[in-house]
Amino acid sequence: MDYVMYFAVGIILLFLVVKVLAWPIKILWKLIVNGVLGVVLLVVVNFLGGYLGFNIGINVWTALIAGFFGVPGVIFLLIFKFLL
Repeated sequence: MDYVMYFAVGIILLFLVVKVLAWPIKILWKLIVNGVLGVVLLVVVNFLGGYLGFNIGINVWTALIAGFFGVPGVIFLLIFKFLL
């Protein structure tokens, strides 16, 4: 009878450990996807803006903003460019 109880506690602990370890992976995955989308959008804006005479210079700072903040970061860069 004790073995059944140990088995149940072991399964519950295993479930909790997997749950705790899966949470940071989800956050990391969201950050990676957001960063890739931001950089791709920055390149697309520069490509399409080239036809209109408008571009955002791709340097370390704009790449970091687009990579870290994603789509909202690129929108911020566009607004910032229009205001200057």
